Amino acid sequence: MALTRESDIHKRRFGRNMGLGAVLLAFVVLVFGMTIVKVEHGAQMEAFDHQPRASELPRDPVPAAPQVSQ
Repeated sequence: MALTRESDIHKRRFGRNMGLGAVLLAFVVLVFGMTIVKVEHGAQMEAFDHQPRASELPRDPVPAAPQVSQ
């Protein structure tokens, strides 16, 4: 007895599976594309929760007040 697809349920299920596969493929392509962009421009893309890098901090954040001689 050979396995055949005679039922309409199999066609509908195949259509849903293809749709879900297309959505998953689109999601993977989107994540891959965002990863490539982030790797290429990684130094410029930092989240707000990151602390500033030590090399980007000013050397003297508060300038010293001038000395007044009396």
